[in-house]
Amino acid sequence: MRVGRLKLKLQLVCGDGFAIGPGKADILEAIDREGSISAAGRTLGMSYRRVWLLVDEMNRCFREKVIETQKGGSTEQGARLTDLGRAVLEAYRALEEQSAALTDDPAYARLVSALRDEPLPPKSPR
Repeated sequence: MRVGRLKLKLQLVCGDGFAIGPGKADILEAIDREGSISAAGRTLGMSYRRVWLLVDEMNRCFREKVIETQKGGSTEQGARLTDLGRAVLEAYRALEEQSAALTDDPAYARLVSALRDEPLPPKSPR
């Protein structure tokens, strides 16, 4: 998420991985909207396998599943957010929104006022 000159990337750590971050939140939204992992992957430009691996990591990081998959007849196949999945997505998006307010802090203004528009060219090694 880019706010002014500040780029924020909120990630919730789980062991050596991440339980959720901006990409996984996008996956949750896409699955909720599309109703399947493969359709979510298509809308996000990701392979089914990649989305499935990220969903699996989320499900392993949280105490309960955030996505449930259904197998069966063509009308019953798909994936859906669990109640916990909806709560996780809502909380994550709320944190993103709150973090955007950092640009209202005087510390942000001090940092930006000390920043160049572009970096100087690199120095040549001697």
